[in-house]
This record gives sequence, C-alpha cells and structure tokens, in this order.
Amino acid sequence: MMGDHREQALVSVLKAVRLRFAAAGIADPGLDSRLLVEHFTQTSRTDAIARPDQIIDAARLQALEGAVGRRLAGVPVHRILGHRHFHGLRLALSAATLEPRPDTETLVEAVLPFARQTAAQVGLCRILDLGTGSGAIALALLQEVPQARAEGFDISAEGLATAASNAAANGLADRFSTRLSNWFGAAEGRYHLIVSNPPYIRTDELEGLEPEVRSYDPLLALDGGRDGLDAYRAIARDAGQHLAPEGLLAVEIGRGQEVAVTELLRCRGLQPQGIYPDLAGIVRVLSFRANHAQNQ
Repeated sequence: MMGDHREQALVSVLKAVRLRFAAAGIADPGLDSRLLVEHFTQTSRTDAIARPDQIIDAARLQALEGAVGRRLAGVPVHRILGHRHFHGLRLALSAATLEPRPDTETLVEAVLPFARQTAAQVGLCRILDLGTGSGAIALALLQEVPQARAEGFDISAEGLATAASNAAANGLADRFSTRLSNWFGAAEGRYHLIVSNPPYIRTDELEGLEPEVRSYDPLLALDGGRDGLDAYRAIARDAGQHLAPEGLLAVEIGRGQEVAVTELLRCRGLQPQGIYPDLAGIVRVLSFRANHAQNQ
C-alpha cells in the first residue's frame, strides 16, 4: 500500500491512489489521481506510459500521501496543487481568489474576436476586468492579443496580489495593472472592453453548493445577494459611462439568469449584443454595447 511510504513503482502508485479516490466516491478519480501523483512525484503522463516501472522514493511518496489525505478530506485538487491551468496559462490560486473553471473560458472566447478587431483597427484594446480574482480573464485576453492592455479591479488586496503575481509569472506584467476597487470606483476614462465574472449565486443557495465550492472558494466571489443579481445592478449602473464608443461589455451569468440580467442592463441603456452557451449548452455569457446618447 502507498501509505507505508516504501519505494514503489509509478504504475503501482497511480493505481493505488486511483482506487482510493474511487472508493471514496470522488467524481473523477482517474484525473485527480494523475494530477496529484504527477505533481508530488515529479513525473509526467509520458513517464506513466514509457516508464511505468520507474521507482518513486519514500520522501516523494510521503508528500503524496499528505496530498491524498487532503483530497479525501474534501479539499479540491487544484487547491492542493496551488494552481490551475486556464486558457493555456498556469495561474496560482489563493484563498481570496475564485478557482477559474472551464465555463469562464466561454467569456474569453466570446470577446476575443472583438478584442483582436479593436487592436487591429485602433492599435490598442483597453480592457477592464471587474472582480479580477486570479486575473484569469484579463491575462488570457492579454496572452491572445499582444496590443491589449488590461486593468484588474478587485475588493481583495490578497486577490490582487495573486493576479499581479500571475501576470509576472506568465510574462504579462508590463501590460497588466491592478487596483483596489469596488466595481467602477477606481475607473478612469473609458475602456474598449469591460469583462466580469461577478458573484451570481443567490444567498439562500450558498448552503446548497457542493462542499468543494462552498468551503474553498471565497464567499465574496460567490454571493450575488438575495436574488443573485446585485453585482449586475452595480455593473449596469456605471458601465455606460466607462465604455468607449462602440465598446463592448461581457458578463458571465448563472443558469437561468439570461432574461433578468439582459433586462437590468437594457434599462441602463446597454444594448444586447450576443448570447454564448458553455460546453453544456447553458447560456453562460451575455455581451452588450452602450447607447452613448443616454450616457453622456
């Protein structure tokens, strides 16, 4: 058994961890076991295929056992690793940042054509990421659009430090800046593109979230208020005066919020532009343009 920390072959270690996770009812035991084993034994998928008999020493097995114990206790695998890959970037996580998930890549893909077109036509695409967290959305856009510059706003200083560190680690620090701000509080001027994955869970639904989300993602990044729409009201109130002419606003939404969010922003002079489903076919992102005649 892996728990005795004696030297073991890589193939045996992978099998043992996978079986323990499966027995515990973990949703994807194969993936979680592979991620943890590779990280804590410093091996790769190639090693597992080409060198399955590679011996893992006792020290690495002991470190792996600690990680396995945390996963069995309910800690999400990427919280244990301390990072997550998002749209080709490796992003560090902290207690103050939401763990970026594949659904949010829908937002990046939705606005990329606009960001590229703006950069090509104007020579610059100025981006504001509201509630930037780990910096995932802004940094993914910067990675794809070399002429873009982005500002990440957040109410968490720890979150902003994580975002700035991620920018530096991915070679994007010269085009990314952070500001402590409650929504548009620190905004200056107008932006070609405003993006946000705001809190959108109704307060009374927080207790019903999966423990891995409820216990490890920051509450401030989840709680959207009594009806889940508080953040969209704040965004709708001020977005028009911070969008450049022909600028675009795009927000991630929760299941079933399409009509309510669209109406909130439409009432503030923001014209619906696009609707984007995630990989499960659920409407996940809405985009809008500003009617500047109403906001100047």
